[in-house]
Amino acid sequence: MCLGIPGEVVELLDPSRHLAKVDVAGVRRNINIGLLEDDGVAPGDWVLIHVGFAMAKIDEAEAQFALQTLQDMGQAYTDEVQAVIGSQIA
Repeated sequence: MCLGIPGEVVELLDPSRHLAKVDVAGVRRNINIGLLEDDGVAPGDWVLIHVGFAMAKIDEAEAQFALQTLQDMGQAYTDEVQAVIGSQIA
């Protein structure tokens, strides 16, 4: 099962390549924020991530609700966090 998982943007790495570093459940990874170019993503913003791409900008309350819901799902949450850990965008 593939899910979107919330992550907090901690750093804009390379705006010309649309790269940002996000924190997902304590794991920091580079993601592509190009799909949200018109939304003005900045450090401190929350985004919904799927396969290394930020798909939507969300608020912190929605992010926390989504994280809790995913954690309640058990294995699906674990699988998604493992996918984030295994992803590499450079």
